[in-house]
Amino acid sequence: MTLLVLSDADVRSLLDMPSCIDAMETALRALQRGELSMPLRFVFRPAGTSDLMGFMPAYRSDGSPVFALKEIAIVHGNSARGLDPHQGAVILHDGETGELRALLNASAVTEIRTAAVSALATRLLARPGSKVVAILGAGVQGRSHVEAMRAVLHEPEIRVWSRTRERAEALARAAGATAAATAKEACAGADVVCTCTSAREPVLELSLLAPGAHVNAVGASLPTARELASDLVAAASLFVDRRESALNEAGDFLLAVDETGIGPEHIRAELGELLEGVHPGRTDDDELTVFESLGIAVEDLAAAELCATRARERGLGVEVPF
Repeated sequence: MTLLVLSDADVRSLLDMPSCIDAMETALRALQRGELSMPLRFVFRPAGTSDLMGFMPAYRSDGSPVFALKEIAIVHGNSARGLDPHQGAVILHDGETGELRALLNASAVTEIRTAAVSALATRLLARPGSKVVAILGAGVQGRSHVEAMRAVLHEPEIRVWSRTRERAEALARAAGATAAATAKEACAGADVVCTCTSAREPVLELSLLAPGAHVNAVGASLPTARELASDLVAAASLFVDRRESALNEAGDFLLAVDETGIGPEHIRAELGELLEGVHPGRTDDDELTVFESLGIAVEDLAAAELCATRARERGLGVEVPF
């Protein structure tokens, strides 16, 4: 038996954004149909540090069964080091024999599939003809979301804002976008807003949004952290990747529950329900929609399997006796 090992560079050469968007759609449809399963992620938080390690298993029963596990360390100081805060691996096992089949760099998988799901949510929930995009945050996800928004919107005008002005200007130059001096400036008249920060307190207020805007809330994935103000969450039609995850992990939602009194019924639907026709999604051009992105294990499974299949077809990566 051999184990396929795919580096960061391998994953990036194999996982283009349009194909990843398609893979995310397939995975979320399958999750809605019950063909994929996963528990809540397990998070280990050692004493004396704000850093943590997460474990995200998933299983597909249909077709060729497969087990997947993403193990990932989140190191908050990495942004200042010029490194991705997400470091780890995605592991694929044969679902029938349990044999280990592939090991992939998780930073690249996480970066690309997270933005791909936001692109899918934008395609499903943003108003037709949306053109102006505000990206709040100029790190790894800010960069990836520029590519993702261009994949689903026709020649969008993209504005980038960061709490560190120099980083916004650098991303804007590299991406052919415009750097905004303030979040208010970035969001003025924006059709789509992507929050891709490491903030623990709100960076986006309801008053900054134009009527009918769509928001992809990406950066806060802990119950104690948020990017969105509570009144914004309460005023919006809220969509998620997985209800169970949102009810247990989404600080944007959970803190709004405490402060505004909204409850679980405030979550309109999962993306899989929109894809399978269970829920209509946006119903009005002036409706404010929010997609709360937490990132779920079936997305990692789908992205990793796509990479592994392509790598073996193209002779990429390293096969290691195991």
